[in-house]
Amino acid sequence: MTEAPALPATHREVHLTARPSGTPSEEHFTLVTAPVPAPGPGQVLIRTTVLGVPVVLSELVRGRDDLPMPPFDLGACVPGPSIGEVVDPGGSGLRAGDLVSTRTGGWREYAALDADAVQRLDPDALPDPAAHLTQGAAAYLGVVRAGEVRAGDTVFVTSAAGAVGSLAGQIARLRGAGRVIGSTGSQRKADILTRELGYDAAVLRGAGSVEEQLRAAAPDGVDVVIDQVAGDQLKAAVAVARSGARIALIGALAGQLGDTPTIDLDPVALITRSITLRGATLFDHPDIVPEWTEFFGRGLRDGTLTFPRTVLKGLDQAPRALRELIAGLHTGTLHVEL
Repeated sequence: MTEAPALPATHREVHLTARPSGTPSEEHFTLVTAPVPAPGPGQVLIRTTVLGVPVVLSELVRGRDDLPMPPFDLGACVPGPSIGEVVDPGGSGLRAGDLVSTRTGGWREYAALDADAVQRLDPDALPDPAAHLTQGAAAYLGVVRAGEVRAGDTVFVTSAAGAVGSLAGQIARLRGAGRVIGSTGSQRKADILTRELGYDAAVLRGAGSVEEQLRAAAPDGVDVVIDQVAGDQLKAAVAVARSGARIALIGALAGQLGDTPTIDLDPVALITRSITLRGATLFDHPDIVPEWTEFFGRGLRDGTLTFPRTVLKGLDQAPRALRELIAGLHTGTLHVEL
C-alpha cells in the first residue's frame, strides 16, 4: 500500500490587507506564508486545486454587508469558491483523494473546513472538474426558470461575454430561442459572441444608444431578458420588450463595477404590456444545481455546449484575476489553478 505524501509544514494564503474604495487590485492583498491548518473536530483538510473568481468577490472585498454572504475581513485569508482534494477526511465520511467543492475554501493552498461546507463531486459528472466552478447554474436559472425561454423567443442577454452570459446564450439556443442578442463592451467580444457562442447579434456598450442598437437587432421586440447589469441596459430592455415579456434579474453588475444600478422604469409600460420582472438567486433555488450539472455534462460531451474560460496559473495570480475580471479583460469563466 502506497503511503500518502507527507504534508508540508507551511503553505501560502492571500490575505486582504487594505479595503479598496474602488476596483480591487494587487495592492490590496498580500501573499503570506502560514502553517498548514490542522483540522478540528468535524472538519476535513482540503488541498486546493482551482479557484473560482466571481464578480461578487469585488463587493465583499469592499465590505458590502447587504449580500447573502458576509463581507471579507481585513487581515484574513480571502474566502471564495474553490475545488480541492481531500487530504484528511476526519470523521466526515469522505475519503482521502475525493474531489470536493466549497464556497468558502478561499485563496489558500490548504483549507480546514467544516464537513458540511464541502460537497463531494462526482468525477464523472463533468468532463473537466473545473467546470463545476462555472456560473452556469445562474445562467440556467435565468433562462429556464426566471426567464422561461420558449421556442421562437427573441432573447436579450446583458453582459453576454462574461461567466454567466457566455453560457446563457447557448442555453437559450438549446431551449429553442429564435433569436439571441447579447450586450458586451468591445468589438472583439462581440465577434466571439456571434462566431463562437450562439448569438445572432451584439449590442456594444459605449457605441451609442443601447436602446437604438437593441431595436435594430430586434425590430419586433424582445420576449425574454436575462439581465445581470441593471442600469441603462435594463431600461433599454424594458423599452424594447414585447407584450408579455419576462425579464429575469440575476445580477446588478452596474453597481458591482462602481456605477449606480438605480434607474427609473416606466410603470405604465410594465402594466400595459404585462411585463414580468423576476429576481432569482441560487440561494433560493439550490435544487437547480444538480439539474444544471446533468444538462451541462450532457452538452459538453455531445458538443452542444462549450465552456469558455481563461486560466491564470499560481495562487499569487488571484488578486490580478479579480482586477482583470472587473476590467472586463476576459471572456467566459476566470479560474486560477494552483
